[in-house]
Amino acid sequence: MRALVLALLLAGCAQPPGGGGGIVSTNPCADAMLVHMVPPARIAAISHYSQTPGASSIPLALARRFRATAGTAEEVIALRPDLVVASSFTAAATREAWARAGLKTLYLGIPATIAASEAQVRELAWAVGAVPAGERIVQNVERALRRTRPTDARRPRALLYISGDLANGGGTLLDEAMTHVGLTNAAAGYGLAFTGRLPAETLVAHPPDLVIAPDRNRLASLRERLLPHSRAATIDPALLYCGGPAIPPALDRLAAIRQEGP
Repeated sequence: MRALVLALLLAGCAQPPGGGGGIVSTNPCADAMLVHMVPPARIAAISHYSQTPGASSIPLALARRFRATAGTAEEVIALRPDLVVASSFTAAATREAWARAGLKTLYLGIPATIAASEAQVRELAWAVGAVPAGERIVQNVERALRRTRPTDARRPRALLYISGDLANGGGTLLDEAMTHVGLTNAAAGYGLAFTGRLPAETLVAHPPDLVIAPDRNRLASLRERLLPHSRAATIDPALLYCGGPAIPPALDRLAAIRQEGP
């Protein structure tokens, strides 16, 4: 990752002049893929979320070299991009405004599996004419899957928090990643699907073997007092929000946490 940041900074990824061409991304997970796929000069703007500490899936020093938008119809239209990459949750009114302006768009959803994420990488790579770069990302994921398969039968019950008191439940890409490296998703066992909050009574009655969270804040301290026998571990929040190039380091970190003990 450091090599990527250095290469892009040296390439001069300063904010491009306003108006005309390039790719505008209003999807922070697309931002994280695009910086691995295309030269900086092709990225006309990224999502403002990618420049927000704690919410970005790319290094802030890199993200801040690009123009950012809040994703409004007016901002994007004013940039006159060749392609807009946005979320499938983009409001209908915004989609209609971009269509009226004649903008070419690609809407990406939230992949719920590693295979779906690989397919999304390929879809974006094809759309931006960077198929070989997309394949490199996919091959990195496949190599990470091979090296993080567990070699023993231990399956410690792990509770993974995404942010604050939001836990990662079943049916998500992270759920699959946890299972792959040999962790049992405790939140899924409690009946939580996707993401949500868990009652303290449930945790106390059936404590997990370990609790993984992106920070050591007040909530983390409260959880440690609530679950004194559950081992605590941390994970970089940049690994929790997106698939694609974030999958290999996420798998490596989860596998390392499992190896650290029960």
